Amino acid sequence: MKKKYIVRLTAEEIDMLEKLISSGKSPARKLIKARILLKADESAGNGWSDSEIAEALEIGASTAERARIAFVEESLDIALNGIIRKQRPPEKIDGRVEAHITKLACSTPPEGRASWTLQLLANGLIEAEIIDSISAEAVRLVLKKMNLSLGRKNNGVSRRANQVPTL
Repeated sequence: MKKKYIVRLTAEEIDMLEKLISSGKSPARKLIKARILLKADESAGNGWSDSEIAEALEIGASTAERARIAFVEESLDIALNGIIRKQRPPEKIDGRVEAHITKLACSTPPEGRASWTLQLLANGLIEAEIIDSISAEAVRLVLKKMNLSLGRKNNGVSRRANQVPTL
């Protein structure tokens, strides 16, 4: 079967990969991928097949194939290091917001209501300008984390004793 993704390294890339391997100071995964690319290089006309590379380096053939595909479709850097994932944005809900949710959930519900709902708690936080926006699901997760429930016990909120944080 003819390869669809053919690796052709430049002289500079070959030199860089050989220096990387000879230094041995990189993570093992990066060194393996460098060896894969060097063995798969078709620029001199003697590129190895994925199964030959897999046998020589004691890896799976699909690992060799993925390294070749990443090199051809993306770049040498991505083939060696993988895709760099973006970091998650910082959490909006910190201890201060959790304390306000707990305080609000343990307070008397709004007039005309028998108990708090998740949406009422979310709206109450936004109205009090504690947080810019928050979903009812986020409020539910905070209550679950704090081991609180909007059940019908204890005036609408059941909780463990002495676990209500103070502000």
